[in-house]
Amino acid sequence: MRWWDIEPVMALEEELFPEDAWSRGMFWSELAGARHPAATRTYVVAEDGTGRLVGYGGLAAVSGTGDVQTIGVTGGHQGTGLGARLLSELLRKATAFECHEVLLEVRVDNTRAQRLYERFGFEPIGFRRGYYQPGNVDALVMRLSTADAPAAVPGTAVSPLTPDGSPQGPLQGNDHD
Repeated sequence: MRWWDIEPVMALEEELFPEDAWSRGMFWSELAGARHPAATRTYVVAEDGTGRLVGYGGLAAVSGTGDVQTIGVTGGHQGTGLGARLLSELLRKATAFECHEVLLEVRVDNTRAQRLYERFGFEPIGFRRGYYQPGNVDALVMRLSTADAPAAVPGTAVSPLTPDGSPQGPLQGNDHD
């Protein structure tokens, strides 16, 4: 993700998470933390064949623990495998950061995302009551030991998509020019 991605990411963030969307400042801060040689954060985006942003994801890493900060996929691309490709790329980055585990929070009412995380080997470990505000929605906390993580499926690296939803080219991450 680069600075010019923030506005399209914000539009998608507000569409997907109207009650608890991240602020523009949060994305700027996270992106700043991903742009130096000792970065412990990474953010990636996926575009369709027209260059329109259709998905994004972020990971922070501290002391051997990764934390999936966010994953968002536009409604028209949900169910196409894009979320899995984003997650696969974040897990690849967690390995590069030498994380031994990856944590995430997911809304308790977002069963579709929970199923995706379970397919990757994440297991529920607890709840954060009232985590998502202002709706006061609980978060399910999930954990994956990277030693137990399934190997990435060939072709699952995040990339721009063609109009039919198939992958098209290299990933656009925070190290992309």
